[in-house]
Amino acid sequence: AFRAGGWGFAGYGLSQAIRLGGNLVMTRVLAPEMFGVMAIATMAMVILIMMSDLGLQQNIVSSQRGDDPAFLDTAWVVQIIRGIVLALISLLLSAALYAAIVGGMVPANTVYASSDLPLVIAAGSLSAVITGFQSTKVATAHRQFDQKRLVQIDLIGQLSGLIVMIVIGVATRSIWALVVGGLVASLVTTALGHVWLSGRRNRFRWESSALRELIGFGKWAFVSSLFSVLSVSGDRLLLGGFVEADVLGQYAIAVLILGAIEGALARVFMVVSLPALSEIARTEPSRLREMYYKLRVPGDLLLLFAAGLLFAAGQIVIDLLYDPRYSAAGGMLQLLALSFIA
Repeated sequence: AFRAGGWGFAGYGLSQAIRLGGNLVMTRVLAPEMFGVMAIATMAMVILIMMSDLGLQQNIVSSQRGDDPAFLDTAWVVQIIRGIVLALISLLLSAALYAAIVGGMVPANTVYASSDLPLVIAAGSLSAVITGFQSTKVATAHRQFDQKRLVQIDLIGQLSGLIVMIVIGVATRSIWALVVGGLVASLVTTALGHVWLSGRRNRFRWESSALRELIGFGKWAFVSSLFSVLSVSGDRLLLGGFVEADVLGQYAIAVLILGAIEGALARVFMVVSLPALSEIARTEPSRLREMYYKLRVPGDLLLLFAAGLLFAAGQIVIDLLYDPRYSAAGGMLQLLALSFIA
């Protein structure tokens, strides 16, 4: 578990370094309002994904049938169907937003009034279809604490998307650099998951008993995601209707830095805590409570330290990393840092 955690944490650190480096490059190529539009488009997809979350990967990690081919194939088919449905809903959402903009029903001088937003949402819907075909070998690797190859796949996919993003951004100075870069990253990551990870290939199969277990587990993941989606994405969705795109773009920069810290803890939980606690629940359930708190306390301490650090030095961090156009993100970062206490 600790070896897997080491790979997971190191991979996440490299991933965030690539992400931050790419963000620093792109903020010098693109205008702040483009990041505001992209923030809303991304949040729209994130909300759809979270509101339809069935916890398929977590179920494979924790289930007694997590190595059963019939169970894995059924989960894969459910995942594909979900991805296609999400893409169709996203296309309908973009069409409705376009009609609202043309009809003058969207407040002017807000992010939602941007003519680019409906097209960006529509194009981004392709990512749901691509990731829907992700191999269940990824979940199996998490279950078996096999993080090394997963980290390599994530980094290769991220670097591929970043290179495409920078090339298109420098050539066009267009928001489409962000869109295409994200799609390329999803495509490379999904393809490598099929061809580079060990294990049997998925095939189309539908087993009723496996589906019942997936639904039984997924309904709780769905309820949890339904409530957490507003806490994760509600801020940017609401702000999009009140502020101009450049203001939201600066807010997105502040959230990016906070998300790097939160994401590190989420990665550790995914690659260490969830598999370890699942194994204990299957074999020694009497130790579950003890191990839960043993794994949780270090993360709580890190969050409290980060809250104080960023509240004191958030403006300095922004001024060091970004040009003066993004200075307002510093005060936002200082206030947002207090959310770590909760």
